[in-house]
Amino acid sequence: MSWRERIAIDPAVLVGKPVVKGTRISVELVIDLLAAGWNHEQILESYPRLTSDDIRACLAYAGELLHSERVYPLEVA
Repeated sequence: MSWRERIAIDPAVLVGKPVVKGTRISVELVIDLLAAGWNHEQILESYPRLTSDDIRACLAYAGELLHSERVYPLEVA
């Protein structure tokens, strides 16, 4: 599964934030819930439109962003 099958970026939805396709549930929200200690079951109970594949797609999207991140060394004074 590719995150591209489940994540959409549309300027008309949540000002272009990436969301789970067909919803207004942002990738950011899902990642924040996981970071706060929620498990998949808690997320799925609270957001019944989501599936486990949607949660994994959010993680894959976030992972790809981090892989493409560029880190520049700090200058030492």
